[in-house]
Amino acid sequence: MSAQRFFELRKPVGRRQRLVSAFLIWALFFGIWIFATSMGLVNELLVPAPQKVFATCWDLFAHRGFASDVLISIGRVLGAFAMACAVAVPLGVMMGVFPSIEAFFAPFISAWRYLPAPSFIPILLMWFGTGEAPKLALLFIGVIFFLITLIMDHTKNVRQELVETALTLGASRRIVVSKVVFPAVLPDIVVAMRQMLAMAWTYLVIAEIVASTTGIGAMMIRARRFLKTDEILSGIIVIGVLGLLFDLLFAMLHRWAFPYLRKN
Repeated sequence: MSAQRFFELRKPVGRRQRLVSAFLIWALFFGIWIFATSMGLVNELLVPAPQKVFATCWDLFAHRGFASDVLISIGRVLGAFAMACAVAVPLGVMMGVFPSIEAFFAPFISAWRYLPAPSFIPILLMWFGTGEAPKLALLFIGVIFFLITLIMDHTKNVRQELVETALTLGASRRIVVSKVVFPAVLPDIVVAMRQMLAMAWTYLVIAEIVASTTGIGAMMIRARRFLKTDEILSGIIVIGVLGLLFDLLFAMLHRWAFPYLRKN
């Protein structure tokens, strides 16, 4: 492939090129990692070889019950994310449709978006103790305000002529919102949910390092105490794989639910 063709502006690439590119970038990453560890360029205690990390990952699943920690973490992420969506979808749509609702909620939501979610850990522990509630609350806070804003912005982008046509034909405001605006913005809502689910995974370790004995993050904190870097990296890899799998599931859901958006 020539350099000129490689740098063509906004020209879609084929499935084969995507697969080859994905393989090459990961091959380059692991190649550099293997080279650095085999040549002694890094401290093996801090940066173990990838083969050791994958062997440790296998041992965690096969002999040390790590699968239960992974399932617990998945449950926490999906539970908190479902609660965030239950609030963000209707509120974001209403804010995008009715300027009066936006004027009421936007100043409050905009302020909370700039507060880092980890800063709530001390107060969440004081309010909810050390059970599941503070972990779910932290994941919820880390997602909810950004998701509301994204959905609101997508709703505002629904074509005004669709709304005006429905009103001209005698549709009520409830019908316009539920039968015109919501179906029109739903594909973008799924995209926003896909983006924010990734953020929920980024907060997982933070949520699980505080007074937790279960979950991927708790395993990583235990490993840190004994300088088991291979276990920490195993946890990072598992979170990355899980995040990628859920991202692919959302992409598949989007293609299945909205086939009319596919480009020929």
